[in-house]
Amino acid sequence: MLQRTILVIAIFLAILVALTFGNALLAQAFAWISQLSGWVVHNFADLYAGLHHYLSTHTTKVLLAIALTVPVSWWVFRSRERELRNPANHRKIAIVLAICLGWLGAHRFYLGQIGWGIVYLLILWFFPPLVIVLSLIDAIRYFFMTDEQFTIARG
Repeated sequence: MLQRTILVIAIFLAILVALTFGNALLAQAFAWISQLSGWVVHNFADLYAGLHHYLSTHTTKVLLAIALTVPVSWWVFRSRERELRNPANHRKIAIVLAICLGWLGAHRFYLGQIGWGIVYLLILWFFPPLVIVLSLIDAIRYFFMTDEQFTIARG
């Protein structure tokens, strides 16, 4: 139950942060990072510009996707409850979260590692490329762990 709640909260917070602070925060962050790392971050800036353009032209679709997240999540939880309790599925969910929302530490919050989740948010604030690399490393680690190793590692 706690993991489901954390998963839904992580998704909601990711969307809320992106919608609320994303424009100004990411613009400043990308400007700062561009000075530090040059052409690599230019590609991130292009990605941000494309994402910003999509969000500004498809605001209704984004809001509709948010509104549909609640009933779809509810349906998945209800219909797949037994499967979601399987440790192998926890590992798969953590891998997907690490790849998709790892930059927010969502996989760490999902696994109950609140402290590490906050560390990921702090790293995101100061140096975003590092948190992306760390989350991809976590995804790779989780992928190559056995279910027993994953259960021990998540505490």
